[in-house]
Amino acid sequence: MHKLPSRLLEQAVDELAKMPGIGRRTALRLALWILRQEKEDIGILGNTLIKLSESICYCEQCFNISDHAVCGICSDPTRDRSRICVVQDVRDVMAIEQTGQYHGLYHVLGGVISPIEGITPDELTIEALVQRVAGGEVKEIIMAINPSIEGDTTTFYIYRKIKDMYMVISTIARGIAVGDELEYADEVTLGRSILNRVPYESSLRG
Repeated sequence: MHKLPSRLLEQAVDELAKMPGIGRRTALRLALWILRQEKEDIGILGNTLIKLSESICYCEQCFNISDHAVCGICSDPTRDRSRICVVQDVRDVMAIEQTGQYHGLYHVLGGVISPIEGITPDELTIEALVQRVAGGEVKEIIMAINPSIEGDTTTFYIYRKIKDMYMVISTIARGIAVGDELEYADEVTLGRSILNRVPYESSLRG
């Protein structure tokens, strides 16, 4: 891309291009779109982004994104507290909730174990999950981590940590292909994968 006529425009493009999936051409289109908007509307957008950065937090129980110390799912008395669905990312919570097929609680790991990227178990919320399970209220852990080498490694690591705690450990059915991400699965496939979950030990033998 050629040098832009404005230093401020160049700066805006540089910042927008840092967003995932946004190249410099798309960043330029976004910046030019912003310039065409009313100053009041842009002020609202800017203030919203600042509030998002400063005010949003993570649920102290499940680590989902929340406006409060405890998220709406964890504080909902109608949710089945005997089941915890373990997911990699907050986007997976949103995807599963969209199916309407799961009514338990969640636990967001914040990633998967990946030695290549330097992500160790200590950098995830695995120990917090172990502590939740140790309370005795949980009867089933559903492993819904993206099916990949790193995801399977993380699932197995967690399984070894909690397998002796007298509960059912299941995994979503393989309606989700290896290498696919939960957030991109269609609602029907993901919903069936949750409903047709299988014991994790069976998947190890398979």
